Amino acid sequence: MSERRIGLEKKKMLAGYVYIAPWAIGFALFMCYPLVYSLWLSFHEVVGVGNFELESVGWDNFNKAFVLDTQFIPLFISVIQDAVINTPLILVFSLFIAILLNHNIRGRAFFRAAFFLPVLIGSGLAMQQLLYAGVGKDTLVNGIGVPDEVFLYMGPTFSQIVFDMLSRLTIIFWKTGVQILLFLAGLQGISISLYESARCDGATEWEMFWKITLPLMTPIILLNLVYTCVDSFTDINNRMMVYIKDTAFTNIQMGYASGMGWIYFMFIFVLLILVFVSTRRLIVYTGEK
Repeated sequence: MSERRIGLEKKKMLAGYVYIAPWAIGFALFMCYPLVYSLWLSFHEVVGVGNFELESVGWDNFNKAFVLDTQFIPLFISVIQDAVINTPLILVFSLFIAILLNHNIRGRAFFRAAFFLPVLIGSGLAMQQLLYAGVGKDTLVNGIGVPDEVFLYMGPTFSQIVFDMLSRLTIIFWKTGVQILLFLAGLQGISISLYESARCDGATEWEMFWKITLPLMTPIILLNLVYTCVDSFTDINNRMMVYIKDTAFTNIQMGYASGMGWIYFMFIFVLLILVFVSTRRLIVYTGEK
């Protein structure tokens, strides 16, 4: 019996390995190998395009990014500013819409599909073409038709902040589909009995949000925070990504582009570690003691 039981376990293990084999092969070929090769390439420079002849340059590519390149640091700071502003707006907006869509309203299925539709049709080249056409700049400001007198009354600093936020809303609407879907899944996982008990104790909707909904949604908030950060920094329209791509394939400076790519990658990696460490005590997991 013992030999047969061990045989079955090994058979299950083998079946598991067979299932994950396509992913493992793809990960090794299309993720690990390019990652290691780009790190090696970041310490070299292409001196012969035809035969792809390389020459070792040590840390020169990294020094060039921080010392000689006048575009890298300003672009880096600009991309970080965009992520810092857009990420909380996307999280708050998607949580708000998910809470609305979680209620039993008429046409709920249509609104759920409408908010997720941009994820299907508005990514990659389609989104890039829309941005080239001017969508995402002043579209919403012009659509609302805010009078110039309002901005004059608010003063230059505050009006600039409001104008920047309104200008970003089109992009924020466009990039919240996945986050809304995840928040909806999290909201539907909260037991209704918790809300019924709270109502019996006289709690208001506002109190139930802060005492029940928000704490139990913290794991999903963390998931969406990580997803939004990664999506923001790796978006095809991200100016840093475009700059690295142009440096590699237009200017044929693949070593320097790899160096910038690794600086960018390490920043995102450290940022995500800080996010996990700083939010570790704030996340509430059900079932924990």
